Amino acid sequence: MKRRHAVALCGLTIARLDPAQSAEPGESRDKRKPMDRTLIIGAGLSGLAAAQKLTAAGHDVVLLEGRDRIGGRVWTSNRWPECPLDLGASWIHGVKGNPITSLADRIQAKRIATSYDSAIVYDVDGDPLDDEAEESLEEIREQLFDRIEKAQDKDKDASVLSVAEKLLAELDDDDPKTQRYFNFVLSGNIEHEYAGSAEELSAHWYDSAKHYPGKDALFPGGFHVVTNHLSQGLRIETGEVVQEIHWHETPLRVVTKAREFTADRVLVTLPLGVLKAGNVRFVPVLPGEKQTAITTLGMGVLNKCYLRFPKVFWPNDVDWLEYIAEEHGEWTEWVSFVRTTGQPVLLGFNAGTRGREIEALKDEQIVDIAMQTLRILYGDDIPEPTDFQITRWASDPFARGSYSFCSVGSTPEMRRELARPLDGKLFFAGEATSVDYYGTADGAYQSGLRAADEINLSLKR
Repeated sequence: MKRRHAVALCGLTIARLDPAQSAEPGESRDKRKPMDRTLIIGAGLSGLAAAQKLTAAGHDVVLLEGRDRIGGRVWTSNRWPECPLDLGASWIHGVKGNPITSLADRIQAKRIATSYDSAIVYDVDGDPLDDEAEESLEEIREQLFDRIEKAQDKDKDASVLSVAEKLLAELDDDDPKTQRYFNFVLSGNIEHEYAGSAEELSAHWYDSAKHYPGKDALFPGGFHVVTNHLSQGLRIETGEVVQEIHWHETPLRVVTKAREFTADRVLVTLPLGVLKAGNVRFVPVLPGEKQTAITTLGMGVLNKCYLRFPKVFWPNDVDWLEYIAEEHGEWTEWVSFVRTTGQPVLLGFNAGTRGREIEALKDEQIVDIAMQTLRILYGDDIPEPTDFQITRWASDPFARGSYSFCSVGSTPEMRRELARPLDGKLFFAGEATSVDYYGTADGAYQSGLRAADEINLSLKR
């Protein structure tokens, strides 16, 4: 199974707080109206979910968002109005029992199922795999996953790559095709799924997340139909880049680039990548166990390159186009949007180390190397793209990556530690805090609901 991927602010209240509700630097709390306020740092999926639940319970809630839009890593582009595209989260992964499915049902959001069985795998020369080659590829896939599973029974953790390299050495196969097939499985089945490179991913825990059953589904109108709905009626301060959180004071103080806010409690929903970067200062510093969790857990990268063409030149009856490249991870995964949108659009992915490296290139360079791959698959006479949209999640200061993964040396317990509240005043949410559904939109959503419950429970004690 594989995962993932400008907001119209319908129904959203982006309110500048009344001076009686927001403390300016140096302003004492007793000059303002008494209150019991929760500040939520981040108006992504987890922050919006928590805010809705707390507001419904009668809380005074304000969200502080550094961007000029809501949604966080849910980001739908409407640059091509007839074809909304998700630059961040795209799919409901496993529609049966998924809380995002229930939410989408309530708001009557249209969805289209996609299938990973609807795929063509192309070899390095651009020809689709024949039956014999498919059998060889499947044999390597089974051998690799069997070896990784056995490695999980050992006490000492190791990287997925080291396990794969040992298996490859034991096979004593000098055929370059075998190496390419190994790289393809590592890239397409593991790195593009978990967003970390094979040399970073923990063989013990890389696949420890749970999965909902059923097909995956896209929102034809974009994933922002969910975040727009959740934002309705909330007070959201955009453009407020948080710099400091003073959490041992009464009231708590949150300092942004522009001003200062006070509250009785703070919910932090910052992405793991932002916490790792250390751009937000906690006063006092966070406990050692929480700092260890932040340092050790991995923040992955899965970047997207949407190409729009004047016509369809690839098979229009499949969803996935996969490529066994000469070099590891080069444009291994493509998605066709012909069936789901009716538009001649292809989406190419770059994950892990390759995803980070490509961010240093100019847009035109990225498009050029993408087209080199497509010409191998479909010929030199294919048309040039008429437009493109490209992401750089690792460079985004408000994300610093796409979603979290389990790196070598990390454990599920570290996610519990990352989520643990401090002093009944400082709370944490976000996909990285989800033990069972990290790296997914549903994990982010559920973490916000969990944090809201923790806040409600803290007030009853």
